[in-house]
Amino acid sequence: MTQAEALNILKTGANVFLTGEPGSGKTHTVNEFVRYLKSQGVEPAITASTGIAATHIGGMTIHSWAGIGIKRYLSKYELDKIATNERVHKRVSRARVLIIDEISMLGPDTLDMIDAVCRTVRRSHEPFGGLTVLLVGDFFQLPPVVKREELNEDADLEESRLFTQERARFAYQSSVWARANLLTCYLHEQYRQDDQVFLNLLGAIRRNEFDFDGEHLEHVEKRKVSNSENLEHIPQLYAHNIDVDRVNTGKLAQIKSDERMFEMYAEGPEHMTEALARGCLSPEKLILKVGAAVMCTKNNQKERFVNGTLGTVRAFDKTSGYPIIKTRSGRNILIEPMEWTVEENGKVKARIRQVPLRLSWAITVHKSQGMSMDAALMDLSNVFEHGQGYVALSRVRRLDGLHLLGWNERTFQVHPHVLERDVAFRANSEETQATFAKLDRSELEKMHSNFVRASGGKLSNLAVKPPSEKKSYDVASLRTKYPKAYQAWESEEDGKLIQMHNSGIKISEIAKELGRKTGSITSRLRKHGLMK
Repeated sequence: MTQAEALNILKTGANVFLTGEPGSGKTHTVNEFVRYLKSQGVEPAITASTGIAATHIGGMTIHSWAGIGIKRYLSKYELDKIATNERVHKRVSRARVLIIDEISMLGPDTLDMIDAVCRTVRRSHEPFGGLTVLLVGDFFQLPPVVKREELNEDADLEESRLFTQERARFAYQSSVWARANLLTCYLHEQYRQDDQVFLNLLGAIRRNEFDFDGEHLEHVEKRKVSNSENLEHIPQLYAHNIDVDRVNTGKLAQIKSDERMFEMYAEGPEHMTEALARGCLSPEKLILKVGAAVMCTKNNQKERFVNGTLGTVRAFDKTSGYPIIKTRSGRNILIEPMEWTVEENGKVKARIRQVPLRLSWAITVHKSQGMSMDAALMDLSNVFEHGQGYVALSRVRRLDGLHLLGWNERTFQVHPHVLERDVAFRANSEETQATFAKLDRSELEKMHSNFVRASGGKLSNLAVKPPSEKKSYDVASLRTKYPKAYQAWESEEDGKLIQMHNSGIKISEIAKELGRKTGSITSRLRKHGLMK
C-alpha cells in the first residue's frame, strides 16, 4: 500500500494499524494525517510508547497521556483514581483521535489498561471509549522490555526462558486489539534505503531467510572493522548499557574543561529509593562538561523537553550552577533537577531528585529505534533480543554507511511469532486496499467529510497534498546532480561549509560547490547552530 492510499483510509476515521518496513514512511504518513486533522479543526492526541519516539512525532508518551505511568496492572481503585484526575480526565474526554506510535514496544497488558482508562473516562463500552485510534509500528522491530521482576523467579533458568517466550508479549495479543476492528495499512515503499544489495539483506532478515553460508554473510563481513579510531565522529550503537557507559565516559574524559558533578538526592525507605534509582535513566552521580553530548531522561511539558530529547551542554547557569543545553532544534534550555516518586494511596512514600540528563555519544539499540543515520559504528556481538539486530542495521541508509565491530547469530533473527502474524497483517492490508479501491472519489470524500464533522471539526478548503503527489525523484538522477546527496559529512567538508557560510556565500552556491542539495546545506548549518 502507498502512503497516499493509507492517508485516504485514515481520513475516513477507521481504526487503523499502520505498519511497514523501516524507512517506508510511517512517521511521514502520520505527520500528514496530523496536518490534515489540524487543518480541519481536529486536534489529535499524539502519543508514543517511548520518550524518544514521542519526540519524532511531537507528542507525549502514552503512559503519561493515559495517566498509567509505569503500572503493570490497574486495580479498580487505581482506575477510578486515574479517571478522576483532572488533567487525565480533561485530555481523554476531549480527545477524538488517539495516535500511538512505536506500538511494537507496548505490551498487551498496557494497551488493555489504556483502553480501560479511555472507557472509564468517556463512560463508553466501545473500544478506547469510542475514540478513533491509529496504532503505528513494526512488530519486527523491538518488542516490549520484559523486566526481571516479570520473570518466573521460582523456576530454573530454562523454565524462565520458556515462560517469557510463551507469555503474551505483543500488543496484538491484547483483548482490545481484536475488539477495535483495526484495518491494516502495510506500507511497501522505501524512502530510507536506496541500496538494493542492502535492501535485499534487510528483507532476508525480515523473512527469516538470512543466508549464513552465502552472499548475505559475505556482505556483512565486508563491513567489519578492526580499528574504530577513524570512525569516532559517527554515532555508536550497542546492545547493552555497560558498553554505552564505557564509550560515553571515555568521550567525556577527552574534553579539556572543568567538570561538574550532580548527585542524586533520595528520601524514603531504602528499598523504594533504590528501586527508583534503578529505573531512573540519569545516573546517581552525573558528571558533565561544556561540550558534552547529552539526552534528557524525563518529560517536562513546561520547558518543552521529553525523555529522549538530544542536545549539547553549552554552559552552566551562573546563579544555580545547573546545565544549559542546546537541543538539536536550536533551543537553549536550563535543565534543573526533577523528581521521580513512589506513591501509595495518594501519598508520596519515596522520592529521588536528579538533573534529568545522561551522556549520549553512544546509545543503545533500543534508544535508536526510529532514527535515520548516514553512518553508524555498531557492536552487535551481544545482541540478546529478537529484532534488536534488525533495528540497528536498518538505522543506516546504505551498506557503505554500516561499520560493524562484531555480531552474533541472534543479530539476524526475528521473532517467529511475529513472522507468523505478519502473514495475516499483509493479507488484511491487501483486502483493505482492494475494498477502498472500489470506492469512487465522491464516495470517499463524503466519508472524509463525515469523519471531520463527527470529530467536531469544521470542513476547510485547505488542501493537504497526499504523499504520492510529492515530486518523485529518480535516485540515479539525484546522484548525477548531487554527487554527495547520500554520503556522510566529512570533517573537512564541514569546515569548508562553515567557512563559505561565514564569508556570506549564498546557500545555493555552497550547495553547488559541495555537490549537496540546498536542504542538506541548511540542515547542516542548523546542526552547527549557524541557522535557526
